[in-house]
Amino acid sequence: MKRVLTVLTAMLLTACGGSSPSTASTSTPSSDNVAGTINVFAAASLTAAFKDEGMAFQAKHPKANVVFNFAGSASLVTSINNGAPADVFASADLPNMQKVVAAGNTVRQPVNFASNELQIVVPAGNPKGIKGLADLVSPGTVVILCAPAVPCGNYANQALAKAGVKVTPESQEQDVNAVVSKVSLGEADAGIVYVTDVKAAGAKVQGVPIPDAQNVAALYPIATVKGGFNQEGGQAFIDFLLSAPGQSKLANYGFKKP
Repeated sequence: MKRVLTVLTAMLLTACGGSSPSTASTSTPSSDNVAGTINVFAAASLTAAFKDEGMAFQAKHPKANVVFNFAGSASLVTSINNGAPADVFASADLPNMQKVVAAGNTVRQPVNFASNELQIVVPAGNPKGIKGLADLVSPGTVVILCAPAVPCGNYANQALAKAGVKVTPESQEQDVNAVVSKVSLGEADAGIVYVTDVKAAGAKVQGVPIPDAQNVAALYPIATVKGGFNQEGGQAFIDFLLSAPGQSKLANYGFKKP
């Protein structure tokens, strides 16, 4: 009888979940360690795409707040190397990123996350009938470019040299947004910017393609920066850009894979 009672007791304990705490299975929700403000210094040509990327990133990491500083890459380099608290730097070219690397202000080696191409931007309707780079020297045509130190200016000069065209710009702007703005307002007949800038500007302007033989491929590198206070968050933002969802959003704005 004793043995029967012992067996019955053991069976009842098992049926009632009498396993010891050390072997019981428990599910612990995974915690999101990405939090706080993430300061991203990014080339002006990334404005529209990165704003969208930032919203998607914050939806994935609700405790994070991405703050963008958009400007010409050369201006951003000056700020970063003078101690501006950037967590991430995204440049529109390799030479400007290299200046930050050379100053010892990156945490890791930069990685290329996107590429771009040039396009001639003209007002909607293309009133001057511009068909290519050679038309930029037509009498009475007002052309503006980015300054030579700015990636879009450097790339534009390379494309013009390939085409054998020498343009004297009416002005030299500090970023692509300024070029697009002046063309859209009718202050210039044409400018040279990126394909993505023309697309982002919508119906106010239109683009004139530049043949591959004259065009220049622009690589976009990105890196975490030592001067920031949230390098972990910065790296998480970079990882998101490199992920399939991040790359898909960039493609929606006309960027290509590096």
